[in-house]
Amino acid sequence: MTISSTTVKNSYSGDGSTTSFNYTFKIFADSDLQVIIRSAAGTETVKTITTHYTVSGAGNANGGSITFTAGNIPTATETVVLRRAVPQTQAIDYIANDPFPAESHEEGLDRATMTTQQIQEELDRAIKLSRTNTMTSTEFTTSASDRANKILAFDSSGELSVTQELGTFKGTDATVTTAAYVQRDIIKSTTAAELNNVYICVADSVVGDSLTDTDHFQLLVDAVSAATSATNAATSATASASSATAAASSASSAATQASNASTSASTASTQATNAANSATAAATSAAEAAASADAFDDTYLGAKSSDPSVDNDGDALTSGDLYFNTSTNRLRVYNGSAWIEIDAGMTNFTLAGTSGSSQTISNADTLTIAAGSGITTTASATDTVTIAVTDDPTALAIALG
Repeated sequence: MTISSTTVKNSYSGDGSTTSFNYTFKIFADSDLQVIIRSAAGTETVKTITTHYTVSGAGNANGGSITFTAGNIPTATETVVLRRAVPQTQAIDYIANDPFPAESHEEGLDRATMTTQQIQEELDRAIKLSRTNTMTSTEFTTSASDRANKILAFDSSGELSVTQELGTFKGTDATVTTAAYVQRDIIKSTTAAELNNVYICVADSVVGDSLTDTDHFQLLVDAVSAATSATNAATSATASASSATAAASSASSAATQASNASTSASTASTQATNAANSATAAATSAAEAAASADAFDDTYLGAKSSDPSVDNDGDALTSGDLYFNTSTNRLRVYNGSAWIEIDAGMTNFTLAGTSGSSQTISNADTLTIAAGSGITTTASATDTVTIAVTDDPTALAIALG
Protein backbone atom coordinates (compact mmCIF):
# COMPACT_ATOMS: atom_id res chain seq x y z
CA MET A 1 0.00 0.00 0.00
CA THR A 2 1.01 3.65 -0.18
CA ILE A 3 1.21 6.18 2.67
CA SER A 4 -1.10 8.94 1.44
CA SER A 5 -1.74 10.78 4.75
CA THR A 6 0.75 12.71 6.84
CA THR A 7 -1.31 12.39 10.01
CA VAL A 8 0.67 10.80 12.82
CA LYS A 9 -1.23 12.09 15.85
CA ASN A 10 -4.85 12.45 17.09
CA SER A 11 -6.00 14.46 20.11
CA TYR A 12 -9.28 14.27 22.11
CA SER A 13 -10.79 15.79 25.25
CA GLY A 14 -11.87 13.37 27.95
CA ASP A 15 -15.29 13.58 29.61
CA GLY A 16 -15.09 11.04 32.41
CA SER A 17 -17.29 8.50 30.59
CA THR A 18 -15.94 7.89 27.05
CA THR A 19 -13.66 4.87 26.99
CA SER A 20 -12.92 4.40 23.24
CA PHE A 21 -10.94 6.79 21.01
CA ASN A 22 -10.01 6.40 17.34
CA TYR A 23 -6.61 6.75 15.68
CA THR A 24 -6.73 7.60 11.95
CA PHE A 25 -3.35 6.39 10.72
CA LYS A 26 -1.85 2.98 9.98
CA ILE A 27 0.30 1.04 12.47
CA PHE A 28 1.83 -2.37 11.99
CA ALA A 29 1.55 -3.58 15.60
CA ASP A 30 -0.26 -2.59 18.81
CA SER A 31 3.08 -1.44 20.21
CA ASP A 32 3.46 1.09 17.34
CA LEU A 33 0.94 3.36 19.15
CA GLN A 34 1.83 5.69 22.01
CA VAL A 35 -0.99 6.89 24.35
CA ILE A 36 -0.36 10.07 26.38
CA ILE A 37 -2.66 11.72 28.96
CA ARG A 38 -2.15 15.47 29.51
CA SER A 39 -3.55 16.97 32.75
CA ALA A 40 -5.03 20.44 33.16
CA ALA A 41 -1.72 21.49 34.77
CA GLY A 42 0.22 20.36 31.66
CA THR A 43 1.66 17.16 33.12
CA GLU A 44 2.10 14.48 30.45
CA THR A 45 1.88 10.78 31.35
CA VAL A 46 2.64 7.96 28.88
CA LYS A 47 0.20 5.09 29.49
CA THR A 48 1.03 1.38 29.37
CA ILE A 49 -0.66 -0.97 26.91
CA THR A 50 -2.84 -3.70 28.45
CA THR A 51 -2.50 -2.09 31.92
CA HIS A 52 -4.26 1.16 30.97
CA TYR A 53 -5.67 0.47 27.50
CA THR A 54 -6.03 -2.07 24.69
CA VAL A 55 -5.55 -1.56 20.92
CA SER A 56 -7.55 -2.77 17.96
CA GLY A 57 -7.10 -2.22 14.21
CA ALA A 58 -3.34 -2.73 13.82
CA GLY A 59 -2.51 -3.23 10.11
CA ASN A 60 -5.63 -1.41 8.86
CA ALA A 61 -4.87 1.37 6.39
CA ASN A 62 -7.42 3.72 8.02
CA GLY A 63 -6.40 3.01 11.61
CA GLY A 64 -8.43 1.65 14.51
CA SER A 65 -9.20 2.48 18.15
CA ILE A 66 -7.97 2.16 21.69
CA THR A 67 -10.14 1.36 24.72
CA PHE A 68 -9.24 2.44 28.25
CA THR A 69 -9.56 -0.13 31.02
CA ALA A 70 -11.75 0.36 34.10
CA GLY A 71 -10.34 2.97 36.47
CA ASN A 72 -8.28 4.64 33.73
CA ILE A 73 -11.01 6.53 31.82
CA PRO A 74 -9.85 10.12 31.02
CA THR A 75 -11.62 12.82 33.04
CA ALA A 76 -13.12 16.05 31.77
CA THR A 77 -9.93 17.94 32.62
CA GLU A 78 -7.63 15.58 30.71
CA THR A 79 -6.57 15.43 27.06
CA VAL A 80 -5.99 12.13 25.22
CA VAL A 81 -3.18 12.12 22.63
CA LEU A 82 -2.73 9.09 20.34
CA ARG A 83 0.67 9.20 18.57
CA ARG A 84 2.26 6.83 16.08
CA ALA A 85 5.65 5.58 17.33
CA VAL A 86 6.94 3.07 14.78
CA PRO A 87 10.46 1.89 15.84
CA GLN A 88 13.26 3.48 13.85
CA THR A 89 14.71 0.08 12.90
CA GLN A 90 14.90 -1.96 9.69
CA ALA A 91 13.31 -5.35 10.36
CA ILE A 92 13.27 -6.78 6.82
CA ASP A 93 16.09 -9.21 5.83
CA TYR A 94 16.67 -9.87 2.10
CA ILE A 95 18.14 -13.27 1.10
CA ALA A 96 20.29 -13.48 -2.00
CA ASN A 97 18.68 -15.20 -4.99
CA ASP A 98 15.28 -15.39 -3.21
CA PRO A 99 12.22 -14.27 -5.15
CA PHE A 100 11.67 -10.49 -4.84
CA PRO A 101 9.30 -10.02 -1.83
CA ALA A 102 7.15 -7.16 -3.06
CA GLU A 103 4.91 -6.97 0.06
CA SER A 104 7.84 -7.10 2.47
CA HIS A 105 9.69 -4.49 0.42
CA GLU A 106 6.68 -2.18 0.40
CA GLU A 107 6.31 -2.59 4.16
CA GLY A 108 9.94 -1.51 4.53
CA LEU A 109 9.26 1.59 2.46
CA ASP A 110 6.13 2.30 4.50
CA ARG A 111 8.08 2.03 7.73
CA ALA A 112 10.76 4.38 6.41
CA THR A 113 8.08 6.89 5.38
CA MET A 114 6.34 6.59 8.78
CA THR A 115 9.54 7.26 10.72
CA THR A 116 10.24 10.25 8.48
CA GLN A 117 6.76 11.60 9.23
CA GLN A 118 7.31 11.08 12.97
CA ILE A 119 10.59 13.01 12.83
CA GLN A 120 8.91 15.78 10.86
CA GLU A 121 6.16 16.01 13.50
CA GLU A 122 8.86 16.50 16.15
CA LEU A 123 10.64 19.09 14.01
CA ASP A 124 7.38 20.99 13.62
CA ARG A 125 7.32 21.36 17.41
CA ALA A 126 10.97 22.44 17.65
CA ILE A 127 12.41 25.95 17.88
CA LYS A 128 14.42 26.52 14.72
CA LEU A 129 15.79 29.16 12.39
CA SER A 130 13.61 30.31 9.53
CA ARG A 131 14.49 29.11 6.03
CA THR A 132 16.31 32.36 5.14
CA ASN A 133 18.00 32.94 8.50
CA THR A 134 21.54 31.89 9.45
CA MET A 135 23.52 31.02 12.57
CA THR A 136 27.16 30.02 12.63
CA SER A 137 26.57 27.26 15.14
CA THR A 138 23.56 25.97 17.04
CA GLU A 139 25.85 24.11 19.45
CA PHE A 140 27.14 25.14 22.83
CA THR A 141 29.87 23.41 24.77
CA THR A 142 29.02 24.52 28.30
CA SER A 143 28.93 21.49 30.60
CA ALA A 144 25.86 20.39 32.52
CA SER A 145 27.22 21.67 35.84
CA ASP A 146 28.05 25.05 34.29
CA ARG A 147 24.63 25.25 32.64
CA ALA A 148 22.79 24.51 35.90
CA ASN A 149 20.48 27.34 37.05
CA LYS A 150 21.45 29.49 34.06
CA ILE A 151 19.57 30.60 30.93
CA LEU A 152 19.99 30.04 27.22
CA ALA A 153 20.65 33.33 25.43
CA PHE A 154 22.18 34.89 22.34
CA ASP A 155 25.54 36.61 22.52
CA SER A 156 26.56 39.89 20.82
CA SER A 157 27.00 37.98 17.53
CA GLY A 158 23.57 36.41 17.74
CA GLU A 159 24.97 32.98 18.55
CA LEU A 160 23.71 30.66 21.27
CA SER A 161 25.20 31.11 24.72
CA VAL A 162 24.56 30.12 28.30
CA THR A 163 24.43 33.06 30.69
CA GLN A 164 23.70 33.82 34.29
CA GLU A 165 21.76 37.02 33.63
CA LEU A 166 19.54 38.67 31.10
CA GLY A 167 22.42 41.08 30.69
CA THR A 168 25.96 41.66 31.90
CA PHE A 169 26.38 44.00 34.87
CA LYS A 170 29.08 46.57 34.10
CA GLY A 171 29.04 48.37 37.44
CA THR A 172 28.30 52.06 38.04
CA ASP A 173 28.66 55.11 35.83
CA ALA A 174 27.50 58.73 35.69
CA THR A 175 24.37 59.55 33.76
CA VAL A 176 26.65 60.95 31.03
CA THR A 177 28.69 57.79 30.48
CA THR A 178 32.45 57.55 30.78
CA ALA A 179 32.64 54.18 28.99
CA ALA A 180 31.26 52.53 25.83
CA TYR A 181 28.61 49.82 26.23
CA VAL A 182 27.14 47.08 24.06
CA GLN A 183 23.67 45.57 24.01
CA ARG A 184 22.54 43.86 27.24
CA ASP A 185 25.14 45.67 29.38
CA ILE A 186 23.59 46.72 32.70
CA ILE A 187 24.71 49.93 34.45
CA LYS A 188 23.75 51.62 37.74
CA SER A 189 23.74 55.43 37.78
CA THR A 190 25.73 57.47 40.34
CA THR A 191 24.28 60.88 39.37
CA ALA A 192 22.02 62.41 42.04
CA ALA A 193 19.02 62.93 39.74
CA GLU A 194 19.09 59.25 38.71
CA LEU A 195 20.90 57.88 41.79
CA ASN A 196 20.88 54.06 41.91
CA ASN A 197 18.63 53.80 38.83
CA VAL A 198 19.54 50.68 36.82
CA TYR A 199 19.68 50.79 33.01
CA ILE A 200 20.20 48.19 30.27
CA CYS A 201 21.92 49.00 26.98
CA VAL A 202 19.58 48.29 24.05
CA ALA A 203 21.89 49.59 21.32
CA ASP A 204 25.68 49.89 21.34
CA SER A 205 26.70 53.27 22.81
CA VAL A 206 29.84 55.39 22.94
CA VAL A 207 31.51 57.42 25.70
CA GLY A 208 29.47 60.51 26.50
CA ASP A 209 26.12 58.91 25.73
CA SER A 210 23.36 59.46 28.31
CA LEU A 211 21.77 56.70 30.35
CA THR A 212 18.48 58.59 29.91
CA ASP A 213 18.80 58.40 26.10
CA THR A 214 16.07 55.87 25.25
CA ASP A 215 17.66 55.14 21.87
CA HIS A 216 20.53 53.39 23.65
CA PHE A 217 19.33 52.62 27.18
CA GLN A 218 16.15 51.50 28.89
CA LEU A 219 15.36 51.96 32.57
CA LEU A 220 15.16 48.64 34.42
CA VAL A 221 14.89 49.79 38.05
CA ASP A 222 13.58 53.27 38.94
CA ALA A 223 15.28 53.62 42.32
CA VAL A 224 14.56 57.38 42.52
CA SER A 225 10.83 56.84 42.21
CA ALA A 226 11.06 53.92 44.62
CA ALA A 227 12.83 56.12 47.20
CA THR A 228 10.26 58.87 46.74
CA SER A 229 7.46 56.33 47.10
CA ALA A 230 9.10 54.97 50.24
CA THR A 231 9.33 58.49 51.73
CA ASN A 232 5.73 59.21 50.80
CA ALA A 233 4.69 55.88 52.25
CA ALA A 234 6.47 56.68 55.51
CA THR A 235 4.82 60.11 55.61
CA SER A 236 1.45 58.53 54.91
CA ALA A 237 2.06 55.95 57.61
CA THR A 238 2.86 58.73 60.11
CA ALA A 239 -0.22 60.67 59.03
CA SER A 240 -2.30 57.52 59.29
CA ALA A 241 -0.98 56.89 62.79
CA SER A 242 -1.84 60.47 63.78
CA SER A 243 -5.26 60.10 62.21
CA ALA A 244 -5.76 56.86 64.08
CA THR A 245 -4.82 58.56 67.36
CA ALA A 246 -7.15 61.47 66.60
CA ALA A 247 -9.87 59.04 65.62
CA ALA A 248 -9.41 57.16 68.89
CA SER A 249 -9.58 60.44 70.82
CA SER A 250 -12.66 61.48 68.87
CA ALA A 251 -14.22 58.11 69.54
CA SER A 252 -13.51 58.51 73.26
CA SER A 253 -15.00 62.04 73.24
CA ALA A 254 -17.96 60.77 71.29
CA ALA A 255 -18.46 58.01 73.83
CA THR A 256 -18.29 60.54 76.69
CA GLN A 257 -20.69 62.86 74.89
CA ALA A 258 -22.97 59.95 74.20
CA SER A 259 -22.89 59.05 77.89
CA ASN A 260 -23.59 62.68 78.83
CA ALA A 261 -26.36 62.82 76.27
CA SER A 262 -27.81 59.64 77.72
CA THR A 263 -27.64 61.12 81.23
CA SER A 264 -29.19 64.36 79.98
CA ALA A 265 -31.87 62.42 78.22
CA SER A 266 -32.58 60.48 81.40
CA THR A 267 -32.65 63.74 83.40
CA ALA A 268 -34.87 65.35 80.77
CA SER A 269 -37.15 62.34 80.90
CA THR A 270 -37.35 62.59 84.69
CA GLN A 271 -37.98 66.33 84.48
CA ALA A 272 -40.59 65.76 81.82
CA THR A 273 -42.28 63.23 84.10
CA ASN A 274 -42.08 65.66 87.03
CA ALA A 275 -43.40 68.46 84.82
CA ALA A 276 -46.23 66.23 83.68
CA ASN A 277 -47.01 65.36 87.31
CA SER A 278 -46.84 69.04 88.25
CA ALA A 279 -49.07 69.92 85.34
CA THR A 280 -51.51 67.25 86.42
CA ALA A 281 -51.39 68.52 90.02
CA ALA A 282 -51.76 72.10 88.80
CA ALA A 283 -54.66 71.09 86.65
CA THR A 284 -56.22 69.29 89.62
CA SER A 285 -55.60 72.32 91.88
CA ALA A 286 -56.94 74.63 89.20
CA ALA A 287 -59.99 72.42 88.86
CA GLU A 288 -60.42 72.36 92.62
CA ALA A 289 -59.88 76.15 92.82
CA ALA A 290 -62.34 76.63 89.99
CA ALA A 291 -64.78 74.35 91.77
CA SER A 292 -64.23 76.24 95.05
CA ALA A 293 -64.58 79.59 93.31
CA ASP A 294 -67.70 78.37 91.58
CA ALA A 295 -69.06 77.05 94.89
CA PHE A 296 -68.25 80.38 96.59
CA ASP A 297 -69.74 82.29 93.67
CA ASP A 298 -72.87 80.15 93.95
CA THR A 299 -73.15 80.95 97.72
CA TYR A 300 -72.01 84.61 97.93
CA LEU A 301 -73.72 86.44 95.10
CA GLY A 302 -71.84 89.69 95.62
CA ALA A 303 -73.18 93.26 95.86
CA LYS A 304 -76.62 93.92 94.44
CA SER A 305 -79.17 96.75 94.78
CA SER A 306 -82.12 94.37 95.29
CA ASP A 307 -82.91 90.79 96.18
CA PRO A 308 -81.82 88.44 93.31
CA SER A 309 -84.21 85.68 92.16
CA VAL A 310 -81.48 83.30 90.87
CA ASP A 311 -77.78 82.74 91.66
CA ASN A 312 -74.92 84.04 89.51
CA ASP A 313 -75.09 80.95 87.24
CA GLY A 314 -78.81 81.48 86.62
CA ASP A 315 -79.65 78.51 88.81
CA ALA A 316 -82.33 78.45 91.56
CA LEU A 317 -81.47 80.00 94.93
CA THR A 318 -80.54 77.69 97.81
CA SER A 319 -80.77 78.16 101.57
CA GLY A 320 -77.72 79.99 102.91
CA ASP A 321 -77.07 82.06 99.74
CA LEU A 322 -75.74 85.52 100.65
CA TYR A 323 -75.46 88.95 99.01
CA PHE A 324 -74.73 92.55 100.10
CA ASN A 325 -77.61 94.95 99.56
CA THR A 326 -76.15 98.25 98.37
CA SER A 327 -79.43 100.09 99.00
CA THR A 328 -79.54 99.27 102.77
CA ASN A 329 -75.85 98.51 103.19
CA ARG A 330 -76.84 95.28 104.92
CA LEU A 331 -75.85 91.65 104.34
CA ARG A 332 -78.85 89.47 103.45
CA VAL A 333 -79.29 85.67 103.55
CA TYR A 334 -81.71 83.44 101.70
CA ASN A 335 -83.65 81.23 104.16
CA GLY A 336 -85.06 78.92 101.54
CA SER A 337 -88.10 81.02 100.71
CA ALA A 338 -87.14 84.69 101.21
CA TRP A 339 -84.21 87.07 101.70
CA ILE A 340 -83.77 88.37 105.30
CA GLU A 341 -81.28 90.61 107.08
CA ILE A 342 -78.51 88.66 108.77
CA ASP A 343 -79.49 90.14 112.24
CA ALA A 344 -83.24 90.24 111.65
CA GLY A 345 -83.91 87.25 113.94
CA MET A 346 -81.71 88.35 116.80
CA THR A 347 -84.39 89.12 119.44
CA ASN A 348 -85.22 88.19 122.99
CA PHE A 349 -81.71 88.00 124.44
CA THR A 350 -80.16 90.21 127.09
CA LEU A 351 -76.63 91.51 127.10
CA ALA A 352 -75.42 92.36 130.60
CA GLY A 353 -72.03 93.02 132.05
CA THR A 354 -69.31 95.54 132.14
CA SER A 355 -66.81 96.66 129.58
CA GLY A 356 -64.53 93.76 128.62
CA SER A 357 -67.04 91.07 129.67
CA SER A 358 -68.70 88.61 127.30
CA GLN A 359 -71.88 86.60 127.12
CA THR A 360 -72.91 83.65 124.98
CA ILE A 361 -76.44 83.61 123.58
CA SER A 362 -77.91 80.38 122.32
CA ASN A 363 -81.14 80.28 120.27
CA ALA A 364 -82.00 83.80 121.60
CA ASP A 365 -85.17 85.41 120.48
CA THR A 366 -84.82 88.84 122.05
CA LEU A 367 -81.79 91.12 122.50
CA THR A 368 -81.95 93.35 125.56
CA ILE A 369 -79.12 95.58 126.59
CA ALA A 370 -79.18 95.60 130.42
CA ALA A 371 -78.64 98.65 132.53
CA GLY A 372 -75.05 99.28 133.52
CA SER A 373 -73.68 97.44 130.50
CA GLY A 374 -72.08 100.62 129.32
CA ILE A 375 -73.95 100.44 125.97
CA THR A 376 -76.66 102.90 125.14
CA THR A 377 -79.28 102.57 122.45
CA THR A 378 -78.28 105.84 120.90
CA ALA A 379 -75.79 106.39 118.16
CA SER A 380 -73.57 108.24 120.55
CA ALA A 381 -72.62 105.26 122.62
CA THR A 382 -68.87 105.03 123.07
CA ASP A 383 -68.74 101.35 123.83
CA THR A 384 -68.41 98.81 121.06
CA VAL A 385 -70.01 95.44 120.70
CA THR A 386 -67.96 92.57 119.25
CA ILE A 387 -69.88 89.53 117.99
CA ALA A 388 -67.86 86.35 117.47
CA VAL A 389 -69.16 82.97 116.22
CA THR A 390 -68.34 80.13 118.65
CA ASP A 391 -68.01 76.43 117.90
CA ASP A 392 -71.77 76.19 118.31
CA PRO A 393 -73.18 77.62 115.03
CA THR A 394 -76.44 78.38 116.86
CA ALA A 395 -74.79 80.60 119.49
CA LEU A 396 -73.19 84.04 119.34
CA ALA A 397 -70.66 85.33 121.86
CA ILE A 398 -71.01 89.03 122.36
CA ALA A 399 -68.13 90.71 124.15
CA LEU A 400 -68.39 94.17 125.56
CA GLY A 401 -65.54 96.34 124.56
